[in-house]
Amino acid sequence: MKTQNKVFIATSLDGFIANKNGGVEWLESIPNPDQVDMGYLEFIKHIDALIMGRNTFEKVLSFGIEWPYSRPVFVLSNTLNSVPEKYTDKVFLVKGLLKDVLKHIHQQGFYNLYIDGGHVIQNFLNENLIDEMIISIVPIILGDGIPLFAKTSRPLYFKCISTKIYLDNIVQNHFIRIS
Repeated sequence: MKTQNKVFIATSLDGFIANKNGGVEWLESIPNPDQVDMGYLEFIKHIDALIMGRNTFEKVLSFGIEWPYSRPVFVLSNTLNSVPEKYTDKVFLVKGLLKDVLKHIHQQGFYNLYIDGGHVIQNFLNENLIDEMIISIVPIILGDGIPLFAKTSRPLYFKCISTKIYLDNIVQNHFIRIS
């Protein structure tokens, strides 16, 4: 079975996914009165499960909204021992080496994975485990914050297969790994 690890994320113009306090309110700085999903619903149709870090999981919980995922969510964490009871059938804690975590998830029948969260994406990139990235760039300079990218142990090559503009302001680039 072919496996795919995919990223769908937004960054500021200077490459941050959250401000220095972890805030993401700037994502709504461009008016979106028609609630354009910028390709998210099409993207998620092809996803079996999500992998995110503890910080991202806690950020989603802090939004105070109904659980937004219809797919299983695997939370990478060395510190969490449990998830809130109402999520026990939706959220599963995993830890260990990424290749072992992926093997465990694949054995459960999940092959097309949405990778989310700054450190998790960085770790997957450092292990050369990202196959595809859809990155939406919001035209704001934060100046500081949580970066999408960090140092990698080697260059990683991607090809841009499409570019779209949403809301006359947000540039979305779709990349696939080429080596």
